[in-house]
Amino acid sequence: MSQWNEDLISEEQAGTLDGLFAERSRRSPGEEAYRAYDRHHKSWESLTWDQMRKEVGRWQAALRDEGLRAGERVGIQLRNCPQWVMFEQAALSLGLVVVPLYTDDRPDNVAYIIDDASIRLMLIQDTGRWKRLAPVVDPEGSLQRVLLLEESADTDRFLRNDSRVRSVSRWLRDGVYEPRSSKPGNDLATIVYTSGTTGRPKGVMLSHANILFVAHSGLTMISVYRQDAFLSFLPLSHTLERTVGYYIPMMTGSSVIYSRSTIQLADDLATQKPTIIISVPRVFEKVYGKLQEQLSKGPKIRKLLFEKAVSTGWKKFEYEQGRGSWGLSLLIQPLLDRLVGGKIREKLGGQLRLAVLGGAALPPAVARVFISLGIPMLQGYGLTETSPALTFNTFKSNIPESVGLPLRGVELMLGENDELMAKSPGVMLGYWNNHRATAEIMGAGGWLHTGDVARIDERGHVYITGRIKDILVLSNGEKIPPGDMEAEISMDAMFEQVMVIGEARSYLSALIVVNELFWSVYAPGVPYTFEELQKPEVIRDANNRIKRALRDFPGYAKIRKITLLAEPWTIDNDLLTPTLKVKRQKVLEYHADLVEEMYAGH
Repeated sequence: MSQWNEDLISEEQAGTLDGLFAERSRRSPGEEAYRAYDRHHKSWESLTWDQMRKEVGRWQAALRDEGLRAGERVGIQLRNCPQWVMFEQAALSLGLVVVPLYTDDRPDNVAYIIDDASIRLMLIQDTGRWKRLAPVVDPEGSLQRVLLLEESADTDRFLRNDSRVRSVSRWLRDGVYEPRSSKPGNDLATIVYTSGTTGRPKGVMLSHANILFVAHSGLTMISVYRQDAFLSFLPLSHTLERTVGYYIPMMTGSSVIYSRSTIQLADDLATQKPTIIISVPRVFEKVYGKLQEQLSKGPKIRKLLFEKAVSTGWKKFEYEQGRGSWGLSLLIQPLLDRLVGGKIREKLGGQLRLAVLGGAALPPAVARVFISLGIPMLQGYGLTETSPALTFNTFKSNIPESVGLPLRGVELMLGENDELMAKSPGVMLGYWNNHRATAEIMGAGGWLHTGDVARIDERGHVYITGRIKDILVLSNGEKIPPGDMEAEISMDAMFEQVMVIGEARSYLSALIVVNELFWSVYAPGVPYTFEELQKPEVIRDANNRIKRALRDFPGYAKIRKITLLAEPWTIDNDLLTPTLKVKRQKVLEYHADLVEEMYAGH
């Protein structure tokens, strides 16, 4: 890394998130800032920091003409792209508060957020999304302007019939970027609505200082360089991607590549060759599942070679971490790595030096495989309410089963029932318009209730062992955290979604959505229907797969009954949150009859 260099902007130098952009565009005018695929020209296009500064000036001038006052809220519902940054930076520089929304969220959820936050102006991806949203947005409400980034055949009809609607291409105007002279870091910067698994989403209020603290603190644990290139594919409405995949690169002068879509992610990795990605574990779980499926169907020698590469790679990793001793098998590790690990790394672009994992638990088996094959994975942990990171593993102290060490400036302790409690300059200002919820999560002395059950080892590494609200209490009083079981079962390629059930019941059961693509190979020509999935031979095979997945779990982890489903849980049927968390109570209500069948007679 000797040829790589750092150019870090500190919290103090930035002052605010828009101050961070102003300083970066001043320092690195000719460096690449963003790279995105131009669908019109069918090519990848780059923008320098100077070009971004000029574009932000145009957005700034147009926003200023809207007559909005500092502190008023503006919403953004875009796919990841440079315009996301342009809009937000222009809004922040005018003292406006940015409210990000998921592009695939349900219209009624978006309408609720618009009303709750009193959003005055919205930037929306395209006419189609506004067409779905318009009927449920109060025409007499707060929303006074709707901006459409992409036009289509019926855009003009909306422009004629609704005075609020403007096309971005016709709304933007010439302007020179003007950074703010003051840097009010403690001011509210954004309201991020958490997609709760129960009830309406709550608006988390984060200040400029909250987010800058977490970004800078993270950089004291992991070095990021100007030459780094981040591949961005998690939505920017997700605080993990926003802080780590947007503000950190700006702080370090790294570039960001916007993936075309999750479907094209593999191709974007191979062709754009990023050095850092921010991901949720599910992406790697799917790759792991495909690898296992391919190995099970291929020649036995290929599977043996793969397993040997993983075992020697893991020994090398443990030795380098100071947790294992050197052995003769390490002599053949470089050869095995070239034959196995090198080929897999090449499919990821060949330049990847870091995969940051967060948002959910990383199954140890998945981490073991990828780390052993030379793909550095570092897991972290946090909440939207903590901007979002509290802990992070490091290259020198990486325990994949843990979520890492506390960030510099973060205090942690275990409260009642081993609940993890946190105190940090990254902790939110509170929930928007919800004093009761704020009082419930904020404990005495400024300690925030995370809602997660944890343990902390003698080295300070944190292990999340369950979610207080999700703990299942069987009728015999036994308490069972279902999360790890669900994660392990879902690593089998047959299963797409899993929910373990057992609250107040005498045994555990599970609702499981079968992977439709897997089914087409598993049972070619057989319809993917609920009826076909209930065939005894299918249930028998699924049960055997579940037993194998849970073989290393304690005795309580026995699934007695299962129901296989062909209808996935989605955002549209209101069984998933926009961050793809299962709404457990909603699923139970939706499948109430099937659940009762699994417990009939007990």
